[in-house]
Amino acid sequence: MSSNCRGDNDQRCGDGSGKMTSSKEECTSCEQNNNVDNITEGINSVFKLDGATACASCGKEGNGDDMNTCNKCKEVKYCNAACKKKHRSKHKKKCERRVAELHDEQLFKEVEPEECPICFLPMPIDNNTSQFQTCCGKRICNGCKLAMKMRKGKKLCPFCRMPPKSGAEAITRMKKLVDKGDANALSNLGLIYFRGNHGLPRDYQKAHELWNEAGDLGCAEAYYNLGIVYRRGDGLEVDMKKAKHYYELAAMKGHIKARHNLGVLEGDLVNDQRAFKHLIIAAKAGTKESLKLVKLGFIDGQVTKDEYEKTLRAYHERQKEMKSDARDKAAQIRAARAT
Repeated sequence: MSSNCRGDNDQRCGDGSGKMTSSKEECTSCEQNNNVDNITEGINSVFKLDGATACASCGKEGNGDDMNTCNKCKEVKYCNAACKKKHRSKHKKKCERRVAELHDEQLFKEVEPEECPICFLPMPIDNNTSQFQTCCGKRICNGCKLAMKMRKGKKLCPFCRMPPKSGAEAITRMKKLVDKGDANALSNLGLIYFRGNHGLPRDYQKAHELWNEAGDLGCAEAYYNLGIVYRRGDGLEVDMKKAKHYYELAAMKGHIKARHNLGVLEGDLVNDQRAFKHLIIAAKAGTKESLKLVKLGFIDGQVTKDEYEKTLRAYHERQKEMKSDARDKAAQIRAARAT
């Protein structure tokens, strides 16, 4: 580390020698320091320039992190609220277009399927082939529930080994999970209020509140249920715009039935391109009804041969992934009981 030089005409270098140098002679240490300062300043100025963000309204540069950002597209920045307000009319169309693009990017993104926490296979699409456990809040496939019963000789939760409860005891368990903010418990309790089961009164408003809360906490099934009630008008006026909105929220969280319903809705609106995008994703995830519609789209020329072939292969792969001997056995028992 170099020391400071001192003096105006005569300078003493900080090399410890005490030797004086003439003002006409150049101090090597000072020259080196100046070079370092010049290089540092130059590089810092370049990076400062690169990191600066120009106001979309007046063009003034500023620190992007400290600037006022467009609330919708999140991509345009302003010096202050005044510049933002002044530029609003010019930015509106571009902003709406970008917001729609970002929405579709998220909407049409394929989501990894939910897995059974016991066998780790993709969860069956049909809710009747799995069950929510009020003891631990897990959703378990019927195959794993049957395997537990065959192994232990009695009904126990495959995840936490607690015996099942019904009626008021099951509701008490569920409410304890609800108090902890369990999204699946909130969704299932909403369904009980919607149907008026297990001694609870039918309360559509309470069901909708619970489903909204569960959806906000990440439960796709809750948003799907809201989509259904707005489409059918169960306890509410029919509102297809809201139905589509909640179906989209559910689909973005990986709900395959919601994805299929979106495809049907878009088809009804003659938005064929969007309809088949939804249906192809749902069919690849293992939905037979969606695959049938994709096949019809291929016959009509709205789906290409390559798209149909890839969808068909993915459908069979997913069906294979969801299959197990235990699940097949559970399905056979369930079918026998239904007859």
